Amino acid sequence: MNKDLIAIFEYLEREKGIKREVVINAICDSLRAAARKNVKGLGEKVSVEIHPKTGEIEVFTQKKIVEKVADPREEISIEEARVLEPECMIGQWIELSVPPQDFGRVAAAAARQIIAQKLKGAERDVIYEEYRHRIGEIISGTIKRFIRGKTIVVDLGKVEGILPERNYPRVEKYNAGEKVQALLLEVKDTDAGGAEVVLTRSHPEFVAALFTQEVPELHDKTVVIEKIVRDPGYRTKLAVHSYDPKVDPVGTCVGVRGTRIKNIIRELNNEKIDVVPFSEDPIQLLKNLLSPIEVRKLKTQENRVWILVSDEEYPLVIGKRGMNARLIGQMIGKEFDVQKLSEYQKLLAVQMAELGENPDSSLDEKLKIEGVSGLINESLIGAGFDTLRKLMKADPLEIPVKVPGVNYYDLADKIIDQMRKKKG
Repeated sequence: MNKDLIAIFEYLEREKGIKREVVINAICDSLRAAARKNVKGLGEKVSVEIHPKTGEIEVFTQKKIVEKVADPREEISIEEARVLEPECMIGQWIELSVPPQDFGRVAAAAARQIIAQKLKGAERDVIYEEYRHRIGEIISGTIKRFIRGKTIVVDLGKVEGILPERNYPRVEKYNAGEKVQALLLEVKDTDAGGAEVVLTRSHPEFVAALFTQEVPELHDKTVVIEKIVRDPGYRTKLAVHSYDPKVDPVGTCVGVRGTRIKNIIRELNNEKIDVVPFSEDPIQLLKNLLSPIEVRKLKTQENRVWILVSDEEYPLVIGKRGMNARLIGQMIGKEFDVQKLSEYQKLLAVQMAELGENPDSSLDEKLKIEGVSGLINESLIGAGFDTLRKLMKADPLEIPVKVPGVNYYDLADKIIDQMRKKKG
């Protein structure tokens, strides 16, 4: 019994999931190729058989029976052939047994290389069969080693997966032997002819999959994640929608006293997660994302949204390194700009003062501001601001004193818009 071969069969079946007949066929093909190339006296007609239970190897070659041998690799003399088969005739083919030890070390080395290639192909097929249907699922493994200090090799059981540096947050640190969860991103061919399982912990879908694991309503599609964006390791934003009017999508994902979302945050090493109601309308979605921040003013263009917020709330909207504003822009699918109230007020005051120097005679006509009630117009006139020019040149702090309840900056905004329309 060839104990070494039997041990290989059992290991590959148990650890790699490769069937014994696949291994035997690979080894037979390899030995046949090695024999043709490296064993003297053998022609092209070589066959190899391996017994699946005992591991015994039998090698055969076929040669043509001739009267006089011209090519020893392909032919055998009638005299030699009749020693083996007395009834044989010239022109027939005879099968000869070749002792495996005749392969020698060179043949064995050549066979070893081909066997490795064949088994890689078999292992690749097993990997594809087992993992290609699991793309998008979360799988668990143990960190086995590091390649060049960055790419992580994860032991998944029968195979190893890789977690490239770009596929996990920079803030996360790992050690060999640790358990790790990741999303199965893809199964792809390698240059060496095998296949590798590629994992990720930085993709937004990893967070979505964690929520689906934790929230039954997401699993049964009562609640769906309509949009999700992420800055891995720092913040994730997702917009959710419920197909059941009795189910609150945000509350469902957060859980009672935050129990569901806390488990996900823990898995993500305290990454911030914002869950908001989804809306098809980008502006309504924006308001949902900003709540409870008060938006003082909002302007939209085709691919751009601009908002004005108080100085105190400005850092909350922008976030660390502008990350929050960037994620909001990705969620609404538009360029997103934020301005501080104090900066906007200074800009308005400058613009108003510049307009007040305009020689346009219409600025000296009786005051009439579009979009402002007649009562406010009359109150401004009664307080001495009876023309646009006088209003433009007035001290911003003076107007609210003389006309209580009037916001100078709202007025200034309307006046500037009015002047732009007039020019246009």
